[in-house]
Amino acid sequence: MHDPDTPLAHALPKVLLHEHLDGGLRVATLHELLQQRGLPSPAPDVAALDAWFDANAHAGSLPKYLEGFALTVAAMATPEALARVAYEAAEDARADGALLAEFRVAPLLFEAHGVAGDAAVEAIVDGLKRSALPSGLIVCAMRQLPEVQTFRALELALRWAGRGVVGFDLAGPEHGHPLTDHADALAAARAAGLPLTLHAGEADGAERVLEALQLGARRVGHGVRVVDVLSDPARVEMLDRVRDAGLHLEVCPTSNVHTGAAPSVAAHPITALWRAGVSLSYHTDNRLMSCLSHSSEAAALLRETSLGTADLLAMTLQAARHSFLGEPERAAAETVVRAHAAALGHPLPD
Repeated sequence: MHDPDTPLAHALPKVLLHEHLDGGLRVATLHELLQQRGLPSPAPDVAALDAWFDANAHAGSLPKYLEGFALTVAAMATPEALARVAYEAAEDARADGALLAEFRVAPLLFEAHGVAGDAAVEAIVDGLKRSALPSGLIVCAMRQLPEVQTFRALELALRWAGRGVVGFDLAGPEHGHPLTDHADALAAARAAGLPLTLHAGEADGAERVLEALQLGARRVGHGVRVVDVLSDPARVEMLDRVRDAGLHLEVCPTSNVHTGAAPSVAAHPITALWRAGVSLSYHTDNRLMSCLSHSSEAAALLRETSLGTADLLAMTLQAARHSFLGEPERAAAETVVRAHAAALGHPLPD
């Protein structure tokens, strides 16, 4: 059911900045965890479960797409399972060409299943550290919840900052739940020096991306509605503000198609935004929910858009520079990307 990649796409070095752990489990692992925990599954075996996710991804319905998260959060809700899922995510990214990776999850979601936030983060960090891939965890809060819950998630992130946690995010339904509802918590994160990446401009307008910038985001998850200002003389200055600030967009084309934010990969805003000089890179978002890999995402962009390998490598260089991991990891990734680009005859500018 998964989109095929190509040898060229698979060989490209990658930097993964936007993947949700609860959206990226291996199908076989999810099936096994559901069985172990005695939880109901929508399918009797691994192949049928894979087909169920594929059908939901292509249903053209955000609610159908999101059905899988209740399943995965419940299945992952033991320290052992969280560590396993994190380790497998890092290993899968490494096998797919990642030089470094950042994974994200809302640890407090597991409280309802009996796993405390600190125990969840500890297990995830331990799992990530078992892999040879340089990686880190971004703690998410849920924007539809009261700001007091965002502060709780932030306190958890700050306790683990420097011990595996590298950043903070607000995820969840965007429309009707503005980032400004959480301005005090985001100001506290900024004051503490915790890097911010915020979901914005996916299911709401370009103005939400500027709000994220004003609230201290160094990166934005998705951000694709910025494309709307390209053809609007009254708002085109917003593009200059995004570019001048060096705001980096973590773009997830196939996921955006599945959730209705774009009609197709071919018509996805990533191409227009890249040509307009916006700093961005391409990511998976939810490998399980969208039935993809980082390589298949690269292959889809090469197949369905005018973007070439030089463009994807330049995006990856941007991703490495905007990672929340340490300078040694970022520099090492940049060296590999530059060497690969040079070998293909696409030397990247400084």
